This record gives sequence, C-alpha cells and structure tokens, in this order.
Amino acid sequence: MEPVMKEQRCRRDPEGTRHRILTAAQEEFAVGGLYGARVDRIARGAGTNERMLYYYFGSKDGLFLAVLDHVLTSLNNAERSLDLSSVSPEEGVTRVAHFLWDYYRDHPDLVRLLNDENLREGKLTREVTSLRRIVSPLLHALTDVLDRGKQAGVFRDDVDPAKFYTVLSGLGYYVVSNRFTLEATLGMDLNDPAEAKRMRQTNTEFVLSYLKHREPVAAV
Repeated sequence: MEPVMKEQRCRRDPEGTRHRILTAAQEEFAVGGLYGARVDRIARGAGTNERMLYYYFGSKDGLFLAVLDHVLTSLNNAERSLDLSSVSPEEGVTRVAHFLWDYYRDHPDLVRLLNDENLREGKLTREVTSLRRIVSPLLHALTDVLDRGKQAGVFRDDVDPAKFYTVLSGLGYYVVSNRFTLEATLGMDLNDPAEAKRMRQTNTEFVLSYLKHREPVAAV
C-alpha cells in the first residue's frame, strides 16, 4: 500500500491505529528496551508508517511512556476486580499477594518494561505524576484488609500499608525478573510449576507470619 494511502487509512481509524501501534511497541520495547527498540519495526508491526507514530505519540520517549501507561492501566483494571469485603483478613492478604504474584508471572512484558525504566533511574516516569494512580485500587483494598485484621486482633498494629505492598510486590516481581539467573546460580527452576508452587507457599507463610508477629523487629 502506498504511504499516502496508508496514512489516510490510519487517520480515518485513529483509535484502531493507536491501539495497533501500542501493541507493536509493547512487544518491541519488551524485547529491546527503549534504546534497543526500532521505530521502523514498530511501524511495520502496526501496519502503519513512522510518521503516524510521531503524529500520535510525539517521540519515541512519548511512545514508551504511553506503552508503560497502557500496561500499568491494565494492571489497575485487573486490581479492581478483587473483592475482599467478605473474606477474613488472612484470606484477604493472601488473595492480594497471590493476585500480584500471578499477574507478574502472566505479564512478563510489564516486568521487562519496568526493569528497563528502572535501569535508567526512572528518568521518564519521574515526570509523569499520573502513574501514581496505578497502585491505588489495590493499595486501598490492602489498607482496609490490614485495618480489619488489626481491629480483630489478628494482625500487628504497626504495619505501614504502602511498605507492606512493596514487600508483597517485590516477592513476586523478583521471582519473575530473576528466574533465569536463579536457575543458573541456585538450580531453582521457577518456570517449573511444582517449584513455583513451593515458592508461592513459602512466600505466603512468610507474609502471614510477619503480620501475626506481635513484637516489632528491632532496627539494625
């Protein structure tokens, strides 16, 4: 198809074109990161031309931020599906933890994209304050569960929800982001379902044991 005709078609379907670009860019950025990704490959994958990428997203950096926003918004939407109102505090925390761990496992592109941005010290996302909204649904639900556990006397009362969320997230994130080096160095194949299940159980026990431990651990 001639470039002019292709561009006219894209302008007639802006939402479809934008979605195709985001999908192709997510695949490209997940493999090569921001610096290794090629704009021409993204354009070919989206069935459009490079001009349209810049038309919709302004720059390669802008496209990367749009992709990151897209995958984090998908996480945000999935978080909203959790209903913890009718379960015990222990079950509520377990569900939050398992949701996070399963989401990272099932969406490795999210992990790769976050890894790439953190390697550059968050230089792009630092200026995008709207990304702060992403963890709010799950963090809000977790805060309610921790408060119910404290009121019921089953959880310690000195747990900071944001820090606790960070711990839960880190337990699942590390398993996904480092699974290949863990296998190479420790012989732990976390791609094996049985091994992954054992790790999940261990992490769950760690989390619940911490919440039920009454005496705060002395700072080192």
